[in-house]
Amino acid sequence: MTELARQKCEACRKGAPTVTPEEMETLKREVPEWTVVEREAIPRLERVFEFPDFVRALRFTNEVGDVAEEEGHHPALLTEWGRVTVTWWTHKIRGLHRNDFVMAARTDEVARGG
Repeated sequence: MTELARQKCEACRKGAPTVTPEEMETLKREVPEWTVVEREAIPRLERVFEFPDFVRALRFTNEVGDVAEEEGHHPALLTEWGRVTVTWWTHKIRGLHRNDFVMAARTDEVARGG
């Protein structure tokens, strides 16, 4: 398990700062398979996970949902036959917070079976 994946989400309130470009660059190295995308003028972390069938994709979706519920931080999940797109961002601040990178790392652990 990576150091980032071991971390817990911190409480995030409206008005909390988004990650700086420098922080984003450092954190992004910890989750290299994730892409920063922008939708509705909001930066988000996104990754597509591939599976051999719908059942395994759905199982992964549910496992990510369980981790999200434990932390009280929830992604957008698009489950399709053989793939799941996971998108993290912090709604309250309309951007990326350290929590999003922590949860991306935790999602990677779920994908690895950890």
